[in-house]
Amino acid sequence: MSTHDTARLLIADDDPDLLAAYVLYFSAQGFEIRTARNGLDAFAQYCAWHPDAALLDVEMPRLDGRALARRIRYVADTPAPTLVAVTGLARIEERHESLRSGFDDHFVKPVAMPIILAALTRRVRH
Repeated sequence: MSTHDTARLLIADDDPDLLAAYVLYFSAQGFEIRTARNGLDAFAQYCAWHPDAALLDVEMPRLDGRALARRIRYVADTPAPTLVAVTGLARIEERHESLRSGFDDHFVKPVAMPIILAALTRRVRH
């Protein structure tokens, strides 16, 4: 958890419309937000900012969400950030692979924003 009054949330998705919708929703929920449109930029944002949580697409350019989750876990921040995957990958094997990569949750698009919010707030107070 950050030392700020609001929880920090990194959101990474290569779909600009979905990214904008996430920003509107989660900023209205009180999160301080930074965004990225690919995995490498998301990792740079993570390392510079150390957010409390990250909402990540799995299929992104330059570095996919699972590789990004593994890199974030390698940084080993304490406390560890909450990592939530939101993806079009629906097979159970895909979910297991996301969890093995370090995600706390794996949701299949389209998913209602309150469900994502519940996953984030189970672990992150804001």
